[in-house]
Amino acid sequence: MARKLTKAAAAALYDRLRASNPAPTTELAYKDPYTLLVAVTLSAQATDIGVNRATGPLFRVADTPAKMVALGEEKLGEYIRTIGLWRNKAKNVVALSRMLIEEHGGEVPADRDALERLPGVGRKTANVVVNTAFGQPTIAVDTHIFRVANRTGLAPGTTPLAVEKGLERITPEAFMRDAHHWLILHGRYVCKARTPDCPACPIADICLFKHKTPTSAKAAKATPRAGKAT
Repeated sequence: MARKLTKAAAAALYDRLRASNPAPTTELAYKDPYTLLVAVTLSAQATDIGVNRATGPLFRVADTPAKMVALGEEKLGEYIRTIGLWRNKAKNVVALSRMLIEEHGGEVPADRDALERLPGVGRKTANVVVNTAFGQPTIAVDTHIFRVANRTGLAPGTTPLAVEKGLERITPEAFMRDAHHWLILHGRYVCKARTPDCPACPIADICLFKHKTPTSAKAAKATPRAGKAT
């Protein structure tokens, strides 16, 4: 059975993450719930940097559902061609925009179930939108959060949904609003997949990961190999 942090340890973990980043937020560029929804939909299997590079020009011409439908799949594809799976994403973005107009008066609903009924919008995307745009205490489990939750022992689980439920149970209410952003940023920049930067980690002494790195990746590269002259 996977080792798991106590509630007291979890609270200490979040307290440390908050101290190092008091106001975490998404790195996706957006200006309202609709542009956030589009950006998150496009971000699947893509980097935030790559998405922002595409949506900058896109949102200057299509930043509402009506404008996106008018733009159409083909022209939308020209803006997002550098993003993975762009053809399918273009189809979904236009379709969800049309559905927002027809069923929600052109507004993004602040309801996870309603969002999940939109084309191309799964639970992770819906959780990001209701959390970031509407301030709801949801946690969207992506690959970074899945890794951090399992490595640290915060919420071990074999599926994203299991991890999400585990995080909901162990995360103190005071930290729920920002937990998603703290964990994803920690996974992106510190608890990285191949070489976690444990020496620079603010929660290393709380984390239950057995294979902590003794030196940071940067320090390891700077260290001369044994047997070589310095």
